[in-house]
Amino acid sequence: MSEAIKITRQLKALENKIAAEHARRFFKTGPGQYGEGDLFLGITTPVLRKLAKEHRGIALGDAVELLQSPLHEVRLLALLLMAHQYDHGGNKMAIYRAYLANTHRINNWDLVDVSAAQIVGAHLFERPRAPLCKTAKSKSLWERRIAIIATFYFIRRNQFDDTLAIADLLLNDKEDLMHKAVGWMLREVGKRDLKVEEKFLLTRYKQMPRTMLRYAIERFPESKRLAYLHGRL
Repeated sequence: MSEAIKITRQLKALENKIAAEHARRFFKTGPGQYGEGDLFLGITTPVLRKLAKEHRGIALGDAVELLQSPLHEVRLLALLLMAHQYDHGGNKMAIYRAYLANTHRINNWDLVDVSAAQIVGAHLFERPRAPLCKTAKSKSLWERRIAIIATFYFIRRNQFDDTLAIADLLLNDKEDLMHKAVGWMLREVGKRDLKVEEKFLLTRYKQMPRTMLRYAIERFPESKRLAYLHGRL
């Protein structure tokens, strides 16, 4: 029996049907919604993080096998394991390539958000970052989200140019989840250098989707926030 099968059985034993039903609604799994058809066990992220520490010695192949699971929490655990391995001496190129080869399994916002910066952003930090622009132009909502969230790794190290360039590419994205992601990353830039964020916003805020703008200016003083919202700048 493979390690991936053992871990999957361990997770299934933790199933909480009431929590799973709530998760199905929260992650929009209904017909036509962004998470359509996803399956949940109802296991919380803190529990999964604890299990990730327990299984952090797993082979990359087993983590990738877990990533193929139809169960959301099994895929989330796989990504937590891969992110840990990347940060703690695993084969970085192999992990990065496995991640990009399986973006079709990284198919909800929480899966992207626990892994994109930790793997893609970390890998490209000292390498050419052109792959991010290509990913930002993908037809896949989740690949586009990976592109912008990956730059969080750069933001934390006070490098903002790639975030702003990708935000520009995604300025007219049609998906609300992308509006939230871009606005969030712009807000993170502003937390570190407000002048950089405002320079970007001042020539773009009137064309930005409302949700993106709201996320970007969430921490602004109320008077300035209202000025942006009402187009008075």
